[in-house]
Amino acid sequence: MADRADVLDFVLPPALKAHEPPEARGRARDGVRLLAGRRGTGEVTHHAFTDLPGLLRPGDLLVVNTSATLPAAVRLDKISVHFSTPLPHEDGSDGRLWLVELRRWAAKASVPYDGGFPGEWIPMPGNATLSLLGRQTGRLWRARLSTEVVPYLRRHGTPIRYGYVRRDWPASAYQTAFAHDPDTGGAEMPSAARPFTPELVTRLVSGGVLIAPITLHTGVASPEAHEPPVAERYEVPAATAALVGHVRAGGGRVIAVGTTAVRALETAAAPDGTVRASGGWTEHVVTPGRGVLAVDGLLTGLHEPKSSHLVMLTAIAGRDLLTAAYEAALAGGYLWHEFGDANLLLP
Repeated sequence: MADRADVLDFVLPPALKAHEPPEARGRARDGVRLLAGRRGTGEVTHHAFTDLPGLLRPGDLLVVNTSATLPAAVRLDKISVHFSTPLPHEDGSDGRLWLVELRRWAAKASVPYDGGFPGEWIPMPGNATLSLLGRQTGRLWRARLSTEVVPYLRRHGTPIRYGYVRRDWPASAYQTAFAHDPDTGGAEMPSAARPFTPELVTRLVSGGVLIAPITLHTGVASPEAHEPPVAERYEVPAATAALVGHVRAGGGRVIAVGTTAVRALETAAAPDGTVRASGGWTEHVVTPGRGVLAVDGLLTGLHEPKSSHLVMLTAIAGRDLLTAAYEAALAGGYLWHEFGDANLLLP
């Protein structure tokens, strides 16, 4: 591990990148491994994901993201267009103006495509046209499709996959047990919730663990970028906000399922930690300097070296515990990315 104060750095061996869903490896969805770390003691322990009910306490609250996963990639002859997020309606999006990333395949890996210029028209399947309007960031373009984007993706898109996933998988492989509302969604799966099954949820609830929803529709997270996410759509319902307050007042712990749930809750948190019903667009970035106000713990996957997600994890778990957890994951052969193993960070 590198001794950098800002973000965790390490070498991720290619063999530890999950190439396919656990179901393709002969396991159930909840058959992945679970690495648990406790900030109070610094202890790191190894478990199966199905052990989760025993690692939580009655009265704890899991906050889950209900966003569905859009088939947000459209493949052309030489490049792919990844649709990230719609631009806010005040920009006149009418469902057609989105941020997109252009990518190409090289040596069996998906990499950013450096081409494109403002004003370029890109022919798309189904007699549609994508117009590049200008760059939003180093990797994202503002672009207008000639038809409404989400219905178009339902007809012509596929789930986004990167080079470490070696083949296409059905759209169902990219939906979590909590996903709903197929008419909207995010560009990438809120993958921390992928291992949950109805049976495991039943065990959790039967043991007194509470579950509450938020929604945050993710944009594309280019694995090369290591940059904060752009503004994303979110909602923290009134019932969830009230339940967070009730649980914390009673001594329970609020455990976010995924970094998206953290971002939504922290966006909705007042300076005193009170979570209020909230919705719209969030640009909130969780850092160690800013800290967290509403979240006590996090259930997440294992993230790329130097990624912005690791900055958030440091804010929640602390540098020492996060370093110990990732050293244990590397030594133990845990698998990374959306089809990999899970990491529970507790107070």
